[in-house]
Amino acid sequence: MTNLNYKLPKRLELLLDNNGQDLISGGLKGIEKESLRISADGVIAHTAHPKALGAALTHPHITTDYSEALLEFITPPFADTKDTLDYLNNIHQFVYDQVKGEMLLAASMPCGIDGDESVPIAEYGSSNIGKMKHIYRTGLWHRYGRTMQAIAGIHFNYSLPTALLKKLHKLEKSSLSLEDYTASAYFDLIRNIQRQGWLILYLFGASPAICKKFFKSRPHLMDQFEEFDKHTLYHPYATSLRMSDIGYKSKNQANLHIDYNSLSGYVESLSQAISTPFSDYEKIGVKVDGQYRQLNSNLLQIENEFYSIVRPKQIAFSGEKPTLALKRRGVRYIELRSLDLDLFSPIGIKPETAYFVEAFLITCFFQKSPPLSQEDHRTNNMNQLKVANQGRKRGLELEQDGEEMPLDDWADQIFAAMEPICQLLDADQKASPYSDALKMLQETVQDQELTPSAKILEKMTDHKEPFACFALRTSAEHEKNFRKHHLDPKLTNTFNEMASQSLTKQKELEQEDQMPFDDFLAQYFAQK
Repeated sequence: MTNLNYKLPKRLELLLDNNGQDLISGGLKGIEKESLRISADGVIAHTAHPKALGAALTHPHITTDYSEALLEFITPPFADTKDTLDYLNNIHQFVYDQVKGEMLLAASMPCGIDGDESVPIAEYGSSNIGKMKHIYRTGLWHRYGRTMQAIAGIHFNYSLPTALLKKLHKLEKSSLSLEDYTASAYFDLIRNIQRQGWLILYLFGASPAICKKFFKSRPHLMDQFEEFDKHTLYHPYATSLRMSDIGYKSKNQANLHIDYNSLSGYVESLSQAISTPFSDYEKIGVKVDGQYRQLNSNLLQIENEFYSIVRPKQIAFSGEKPTLALKRRGVRYIELRSLDLDLFSPIGIKPETAYFVEAFLITCFFQKSPPLSQEDHRTNNMNQLKVANQGRKRGLELEQDGEEMPLDDWADQIFAAMEPICQLLDADQKASPYSDALKMLQETVQDQELTPSAKILEKMTDHKEPFACFALRTSAEHEKNFRKHHLDPKLTNTFNEMASQSLTKQKELEQEDQMPFDDFLAQYFAQK
C-alpha cells in the first residue's frame, strides 16, 4: 500500500508525540440493524410483531422501525467489535428460534410488497408515547409513502474513547469545557464523514437493483432506470440506490439548511425545521375527522424525520426531545446511517466492514475539519448521489475543493490517511484485523467487480433471476443456517426475560393515568 507521502494530521502528531497512541482504541461500537419479516413465499409479513420477541415499544434490543414487519435489532455498545457482532448474531438466532414460518429479508431494498397499502405501519399500543410513535409513522406515509419507509439498513454507532478526548483537551490547551470540546470534536468528525462518506457507499453499497413493484405507488419514478429484466430495474453502475433520491435521501428535504458547524447551530437549525410550517403538509391536515394524520404540519414532525447519513446522538429520557437531550448533555456518540445490509452476511454486516468503518471514523476525527458552507453541503450531497447511482463507472470523477478528482485517486488518499490509524488500532490485537480490512477493501477500489453491488448483479446474471428471486434465495440460505442451530439456553433465558419484562412495562404504561393525547402532544412540543 502506498502512503502517497502522507503527512500525519497535527492532532494525531500531537497525540503520538505525547505517547497517547494507546488511547485511540477502545471506542464503543453499537449496531442497529433493520430487517423486513417476510413469509416463505417472499411476501411482506402481515402478522403482528411476534409476542415471543417482547413489546416493540419497551424492549431495549428488539423493536420495530417504520413497519410492523420491519424488525430492528439494537446491540449494546461494546469496546470490542467482536462482542458487538456476537450480540447481533445472538439476537438473530433468538428471533429464528422464536419465529416460525417467516424469515428475515437479507436485502435493504424491500421485496414482496404490493404498493403502500401492503406495508403495515408499526403499532405500539394505547399509551400516549405509543400513540405518538404510530402517528409519526402515519405522517411519514402521507409525506413520503409507506414503501420508501420499508427500506432497511445498518446504523453503526460509535463513541470516541473518553480518555482520548480528555488527553487531547489537555494537550491542545483548549479554552472550552471538556463537554464543549467533546461536542466540537464530534462535529469535526461529522463534517469529515459528510465530505468523505461517499466511500462508504462505494465499498459497502449493496442495492444496485430494485423490484418494479417498489414503484407501484410512485410509477413515475421508474422512467429514470434501465430494465434488468421484466421484474427488475437498475442502474448498471449503481452501488446504493437506497442512498439515492428514490430511497433513503428525500427531495422534500433538499432545502433544509441544517448547521453542522457546532452543536448549538445544529440544535437551533433542526429545532427551527420542526417548528416551521410547510404548505404541502398543511394540505394533508393534522387531525381530520378526529383522527391524526401526522403530528404536525411542519417541515419535520420530529428530529428523526431528518434524513442524514450521520447524526450526533445523546441518549434521551422517555418523552424528551432528542435536540434537548443534546443541548442539555452534549454529544454522546455518532450514528452512521449509510450502510446497506450486506446480503452475503447472515447478520447483514461482515467483521471487516465493522473494522474498516471504525478506522474510517477515527481517521475523520483526526483530520482537519473546516466549517461547511451551503455550497459545501451541495457538493457533498452531489458526490454521495453520484456514487450511489453510478459509483462503479470507470473514470468517475467527484468534486474535491472545487476541482474534479477521479474517485479512485481520492479513495487512495483516504486509504493512505487510514493506514497509520489501522496500525495503531492493531497494536493491541493478536492479529491485524484493521490493516487486513483496509488492504482487502483497497483491492475493491482497484477492481470494481469486487464490490457487493457488482457481485449482486453478477449473481443475478449468472442465475438469470430477478432481484426479488436473488434476495429471497439468499435470505432462505441464511434462514437455513440459523435453523440448524439454537441459542445457548442461558442466553435464551436472558432474552425471554427481557421479552417478558418489556411486555410488563408496556402494560404498566397503558394502565397509568394518562392525560388526553392532545395535551400530551402539546406538552411534548412545548419542551424547551
